[in-house]
Amino acid sequence: MSPVLLAADLVAIAVLVFGLFVPRHHRRDLVVAFLVVNVAVLAVMATLSATAVGVGVGLGLFGVLSIIRLRSEELRQHEVAYYFAALALGLLAGSGLSAWLVAGLMALVLGALFIGDHPRISRGSTRQQLVLDRAHSDDDLLRAHVGSIVGDGIQSLTILRTDLVNDTTTVDVRYSRPVERRTTRTGLTAGRRAQAERARVEAGAR
Repeated sequence: MSPVLLAADLVAIAVLVFGLFVPRHHRRDLVVAFLVVNVAVLAVMATLSATAVGVGVGLGLFGVLSIIRLRSEELRQHEVAYYFAALALGLLAGSGLSAWLVAGLMALVLGALFIGDHPRISRGSTRQQLVLDRAHSDDDLLRAHVGSIVGDGIQSLTILRTDLVNDTTTVDVRYSRPVERRTTRTGLTAGRRAQAERARVEAGAR
């Protein structure tokens, strides 16, 4: 295996984990998973390319690895994307393609993650699953009920389960978060600053 491709893979996975994922999502428990997935796939690909094995043997090996069921918590969509990117970087580095092509494809993967997971794209909305203490059969009443909890900025609302026995409704809702007011350098909002200024004026008048 080319040392250039090995170095390119190490740089790419470092950028992926320590340059994108950790600063944006602060989940250090997934760092080891991303690193091991990348290095393990790279090692397997390098082994397959260095030995005289057929494509069927390689597919069989990956089939054996895929039957191992990982029992862990459910991952979010962006975490699945990072997992796939770490795997793809290892596959590219061990594919045996030209160094320039591999470097370009790695940059493409990292660039897609950088743009797709940018805070400016995901900012302003959040998603929650709510269990309501009422079994709703009317969509308008359901939206009004959820709106009284999360506010008026509902972007999407999906009913996951309606339990008529226990009188509950489970919904998946995505809604816009309220824009925070800008604060001054002293940490006071404009409204609080005005109130403080009026209080000082009244105190001086006394």
